Amino acid sequence: MSSSDPPKKGIRTQGSSGSGGSQNTRTSSSGGNNQAVKFARRTSSGRYVTMSREDLDESGDYSGDYMNYTVHIPPTPDNQPMDGSSVAAKAEEQYVSNSLFTGGFNSVTRAHLMDKVTDSESSVPDHVARGKAGYCQMPVCDGKAIKDEQGNPFYPCECRFTICNDCFMDAQKGSGVCPGCKEPYRLGDYDDELPDFSSGALPLPAPNKGNTDRRVTNRKKGGEFDHNKWLFNETQGTYGHGTAYWPPEDARDGDGDGISGVLEDADKPFKPLIFLGLFLAWRVRNPNEDAVWLWLMSIICEIWFAFSWLLDIIPKICPINRSTDLVALKEKFELPSPSNPTGRSDLPGVDLFVSTADPEKEPPLTTANTILSILAVDYPVEKMACYVSDDGGALLTFEAMAEAASFAELWVPFCRKHDIEPRNPETYFTLKGDPTKNKLQPDFVKDRRKIKREYDEFKVRINGLPDSIRRRSDAFNAREEMKMMKQMRDSGADRSEPIRAQKATWMADGTHWPGTWVASASEHAKGDHAGILQVMLKPPPPDPVKGTPDDQLIDFSETDIRLPMFVYVSREKRPGYDHNKKAGAMNALVRASAILSNGPFILNLDCDHYFYNCKAIREGMCFMLDRGGEDICYIQFPQRFEGIDPSDRYANRNNVFFDGNMRALDGLQGPVYVGTGTMFRRFALYGFDPPNPDKLLNNNKDSETQALNASDLDPELDVNLLPKSFGNSTMLSETIPIAEYQGRPLADHPAVKYGRPPGALRVPREPLDSSIVAEAVSVISLTEDVVTGYRMHNRGWRSVYCITKRDAFRGSAPINLTDRLHQVLRWATGSVEIFFSRNNALIGTRRLKLLQRMAYINVGIYPFTSIFLILYCFLPALSLFSGQFIVQTLSITFLIYLLIMTVCLICLAILEVKWSGIELEEWWRNEQFWLISGTSSHLAAVVQGLLKVIAGIEISFTLTSKSASEEDDDAFAELYLVKWSSLMLPPIVIAMVNIIAVCYAFARTIYSSTPSWSKFLGGAFFAFWVLAHLYPFAKGLMGRRRKTPTIVFVWSGLIAITISLLYIAINPPSSTGSGGGSAFTFP
Repeated sequence: MSSSDPPKKGIRTQGSSGSGGSQNTRTSSSGGNNQAVKFARRTSSGRYVTMSREDLDESGDYSGDYMNYTVHIPPTPDNQPMDGSSVAAKAEEQYVSNSLFTGGFNSVTRAHLMDKVTDSESSVPDHVARGKAGYCQMPVCDGKAIKDEQGNPFYPCECRFTICNDCFMDAQKGSGVCPGCKEPYRLGDYDDELPDFSSGALPLPAPNKGNTDRRVTNRKKGGEFDHNKWLFNETQGTYGHGTAYWPPEDARDGDGDGISGVLEDADKPFKPLIFLGLFLAWRVRNPNEDAVWLWLMSIICEIWFAFSWLLDIIPKICPINRSTDLVALKEKFELPSPSNPTGRSDLPGVDLFVSTADPEKEPPLTTANTILSILAVDYPVEKMACYVSDDGGALLTFEAMAEAASFAELWVPFCRKHDIEPRNPETYFTLKGDPTKNKLQPDFVKDRRKIKREYDEFKVRINGLPDSIRRRSDAFNAREEMKMMKQMRDSGADRSEPIRAQKATWMADGTHWPGTWVASASEHAKGDHAGILQVMLKPPPPDPVKGTPDDQLIDFSETDIRLPMFVYVSREKRPGYDHNKKAGAMNALVRASAILSNGPFILNLDCDHYFYNCKAIREGMCFMLDRGGEDICYIQFPQRFEGIDPSDRYANRNNVFFDGNMRALDGLQGPVYVGTGTMFRRFALYGFDPPNPDKLLNNNKDSETQALNASDLDPELDVNLLPKSFGNSTMLSETIPIAEYQGRPLADHPAVKYGRPPGALRVPREPLDSSIVAEAVSVISLTEDVVTGYRMHNRGWRSVYCITKRDAFRGSAPINLTDRLHQVLRWATGSVEIFFSRNNALIGTRRLKLLQRMAYINVGIYPFTSIFLILYCFLPALSLFSGQFIVQTLSITFLIYLLIMTVCLICLAILEVKWSGIELEEWWRNEQFWLISGTSSHLAAVVQGLLKVIAGIEISFTLTSKSASEEDDDAFAELYLVKWSSLMLPPIVIAMVNIIAVCYAFARTIYSSTPSWSKFLGGAFFAFWVLAHLYPFAKGLMGRRRKTPTIVFVWSGLIAITISLLYIAINPPSSTGSGGGSAFTFP
């Protein structure tokens, strides 16, 4: 929102201090009006017909839901009278959950009441609906279902397929197979499938005896590397502690951060610096007089490599390990107490963001599985809210999310009942091993079979949505054309004129989709459509709700069946705005969620990254709510990937970065933000400085446990500038101090100078109303700006790296060479843009620590290393072609320096491998891909960034041809696909030039009258060093059957020959007979 927007009066005010001060209460602001909402019914042509609330109440579609009845029931302990306001609030919330809100910048917000979201209403098949109503589920039968003597439903099969007596007799006389599960009828308990539960529980494993099983191998049973072996089993260092678990005071560090585990010999990386300096000094003082140009190029490259290496290695001198205590977290915030007899949680709220852009590139089923894993997270349900950002505005994504919300009613309680892990259904059902391991419920096998069958049907519905939407839209469009033809016939118009009807995309309720249409039209294109917001799952009640045995396929009578709030958001897009980046989608969700839920913490995920550890949020809270944790801006979790080839040919796991560099930065000001798997503090995202308790307490003696005003949060803040940053929405501005207050640690210890009182977050959340949702739509801005991790560190915040015993999140990564190069290209392009922006660490504030500044400088300049790397990779070939070397002679001094430097670098690599827990093979793969990406993607990123900064030209490196794999059944078939890209040219040319140079120099040395083997061996050694790093690249070009596109050999051969001939033309061979190889002639 810009400062020129008309002011919008808020209806949410800050609660009083104390126990209720943390919650948001919604009342009408004095002197202001609520955000105007126009309830409307859209006609089949997409036109809005405005209706009043009274009209809606009297309409036939909703009269059954909202008709007033008066029923007098005597009050009992289980039945207490409800006041009229609560009934009205529930009715209002029902209106909100059934409405699709559209609007945007300076436009009217409309609420479109929807009859149904998908073609299959409630996403329940007809036969299932009949079964729930007590009728036979056979498609052609309307008979009553079988009942027992007491009149209760009787299920002949464990799948609870309801059937009438006649159909049941026919099925038994026929095949004897249940029509529902297609398995033979088996009455009674399934003892042949289930273990013996006569003792009441499954047998538990024997307790550990001593330390006999503490030794673990480097790999798990499936052959996958165990990232946490070193951290939680074999690491000898001490740990930082989170939440309420604190070591003795004399065992803590002096700074009180709870951080330890720093390398004992912190000066180890500085010892090689002495040899590095001596080596470079010797190289500078001893030029090669016979080939000064070769020596000069080599020394420039080596100095840059030394500078880049220092920026990378020096920030690694303080790696640390951390641990959490989830038991202490639960005892502190969730156990019943005299002041909290029901055990209502005092944990702060969390808003979870999932971003997706294109359903064709990001399959809706993958996004739906991510959403299901989020909704099933082990965290207080009433404190969670999930938001999905559909940047493409596609109806396919919208209906897929509606299907996911419907399936969650089964999946989430199933996960809670049986403690399922992981809670991504696709991953869970494809796990290898015994699914009954550690399961205590006797009905687990039956429940699992039922939920597996429901999930298979869910996948069929998701995969069938594209065809369903297409058929529906074609039918409605044909109907509209027939109407137009009838109008033309009735009006007597010229029938020879073609009918021009819009090819609209239609929703299941027979109205136009307000987002992007398949056939783009005005205000219905990817870059031009209204904002959309749909509350698909309304906020849950504050107390647990148990299921009943007969309302679901599974017995959830002892399980909480509540679901977190789930909201679909597609931000408004208009021509003339640059709104195609993830930052803008994040900004839209931050502003909309502030109005709807205002969780003090935000966790963002990509659509292909799901919760692999359902307690990951609790792990992060251990640090956010730690003593002194009020200055933590975000918690970064490591990224772990699935579906990677066993050899990890292209270093897709990136363990050197996530287990090495990021852990090292954790010992400084904190890890960098990597784009996903991050838990933010909302207050830090708004761009405020970290709180200074001493300064604030001096200004306000009561601010220790009370919410502050905007001016109190930052004494130097000009309140008049708030509209410039946050827009004119009073409601949005009022949420800022509330979010800051709710994110504080508990003030239950004298050492906590800045906290909130216990019990402040136990007040139930107010229900949503239409004006609140309308305000959430209107505050979504068109800007792309979002505060980055660097800017938070630059303001004095710190971050924490949280490595959990069980991986917090897992996602997918491209294993194809071309896709991997384009992924690295995107990352490198972002780094180049950071270097040329105001976020360059060279101009950071004094609050940015020195080593942290060096790490950020390295993030910005590492792509520029590609210029020197490419030049250095050509030096061996130039040396072999010219018969010279980078030094005058291979003297003893040079060899000693080279040996010492090599040994020091190897020792540092071994040390890094040891404390980071990665394997030596992974380190070597990382080194290989560093050279591959440095000579391809990084160079393209530098060119792309320079052209954008200097000339304003944006270049897109796209795929030009594709070779399909013939073996689709192979899990790693994508690894062998050969997709030609211009990014492959530099590495191919480097490899071929070096091969030709080695062959040329070898032949020349053999037939030379005075062969110089020392220079040949020196050049050949470095040429083979380059080729060894390019080996994975060569394997990627060969494919499975070494079917490399002809264009690869044509282009690389022509370029290599051209470079060779150009060099010979510039520097032709001498015929004087000196110089070792000058008298070479072909035999």
